[in-house]
Amino acid sequence: MKLANGGKYNQLISNITTVVKKAKENAYKAINAELIRANWEIGRYIVEYEQEGKEKAIYGSALLSRISKDLKDKNGNGFSKSSVYLSRQFYIKYPIFQAVPGKLSWTHYAELLTISDDLERKFYEKQTVSENWSYRELRRQIKTALFQRLALSKDKKGVLALASKGQEISVPEDTIKDPYIFEFYKLPKGQILKERNLEKKLIDNLQKFLLELGNGFSFVAKQYKITIDNEHYYIDLVFYHRILKCFVLIDLKSSKVKHQDIGQMNLYLNYFKDEENVKGDNEPIGIIIAADKNEFLVKYATGGLSNKIFVSKYQLYLPDKKLLENKVKEILNG
Repeated sequence: MKLANGGKYNQLISNITTVVKKAKENAYKAINAELIRANWEIGRYIVEYEQEGKEKAIYGSALLSRISKDLKDKNGNGFSKSSVYLSRQFYIKYPIFQAVPGKLSWTHYAELLTISDDLERKFYEKQTVSENWSYRELRRQIKTALFQRLALSKDKKGVLALASKGQEISVPEDTIKDPYIFEFYKLPKGQILKERNLEKKLIDNLQKFLLELGNGFSFVAKQYKITIDNEHYYIDLVFYHRILKCFVLIDLKSSKVKHQDIGQMNLYLNYFKDEENVKGDNEPIGIIIAADKNEFLVKYATGGLSNKIFVSKYQLYLPDKKLLENKVKEILNG
């Protein structure tokens, strides 16, 4: 059937689709809000019954098992022992319901409740809200010990601020991680990666790489060509940071970083300042991500440079989270 006014009909379908999509989103939000409140209430009832409002696990696992069984008998599935335990933990960690962030789903909270340390949990809660992480993204950041990796570059006051406010980016140093974790490659241990393959795999996993880089990074180009005195140079990856309003140049090294690598990055940054920056852009930042580095070499090679150059290591496997946690505890107890 041919319509007299196809444009208006297409607009009609578009308008109806928008209404349906919005209705589904609102329904999901309403269901999620009720689910969160219900789980909080379940936790409150359990805690008040077994502990009279004070946390002391006298009854322990046996009581939770019995509650789970009786709730399943009366209400059907959805009341496993682990879900009952999560509800109990939810109330213990968030005793004031008004303080529960409404932007997160129950799945987010189930992931957050796996973190025993209150400072660490608060950090991930803040970051999930501010960066709109899905629960899968949240799970990855917990597994790769993001909180500990950021905390290791700070003093006690900085770690506490990180936990209470999340990661606030105001200077180039705030964007840096050491190490960067590229576990999403899923490479067998011991396999050596060439620089071009490293770059290709990062581009193939760009969404995950952006998540690892952090908030504010926008991809510009790979193998960005610049020409100086009729000689061509290629910058591995170029990003623009929306918060800092500057270009970020990334050079990848599959071996230990050398002082020549730092000198080359300095060249790239000077070129970008003169040739690529426009009005409103701040000075560019250079990040060299290498398989290994010598701290003293980096210190002496970057000393005295006016450009911001950072050198970080990368790992293809998950870090030893327990070791990182102990290092953070040393900072907090120092």
